[in-house]
Amino acid sequence: MELVSSTIILVLCLIAFAAIHSLTASLPFKGMILRVMGPGSEKYYMLAYSLISVLTVLPLIYLLYKYPGPILYIIPSPWRWCMVGGQLIGALIGARGLLDAPHRFKIRAQLSAPKTPEAGSLNIQGIFRFIRDPFLLSGLIIIWLTPFMTVNLLVIYIFSTLYVYLGSLHVERRLVSRFGDEYREYQERVHRTIPHFKGQY
Repeated sequence: MELVSSTIILVLCLIAFAAIHSLTASLPFKGMILRVMGPGSEKYYMLAYSLISVLTVLPLIYLLYKYPGPILYIIPSPWRWCMVGGQLIGALIGARGLLDAPHRFKIRAQLSAPKTPEAGSLNIQGIFRFIRDPFLLSGLIIIWLTPFMTVNLLVIYIFSTLYVYLGSLHVERRLVSRFGDEYREYQERVHRTIPHFKGQY
């Protein structure tokens, strides 16, 4: 009974995080921030968004620490360190994605009408020549290369995987709306989550 209760609490906590995360990433919310705070707030938005994400995920991390549930497995050395190394590579993939596509996160460009000069150009470069969504790949690597697993951690990882995958679909629909046939051609040539060097853009 305690395991079921802790799992339910963790799932509710994850849902709350996902709701806040989705709200602050939505275009209507970003538009409201620009109207209320002024155009100058755009350069601080990503920092504020990241801080909010960290603060809202901390309760979930604490609850997982306090109520991990039964252990399913613990990977022994040296394979444990191979998995940790893979997680570091995953983190680097996400960081590289941020460096190679800062223009994708400009709020005013996201809020502009599709196919207008204000919307900007697709500008495929860096890691995006080999993979469309390095952030999805980064998240999946970091999650599933954890060198230990408990019941509650597994439940949260399954729900998190579903959330980040659906989030990736939403972002792709937004990019198709913004860039039209140019992005559709990009989708045909480059995979979303598996790097494909022969299909580089």
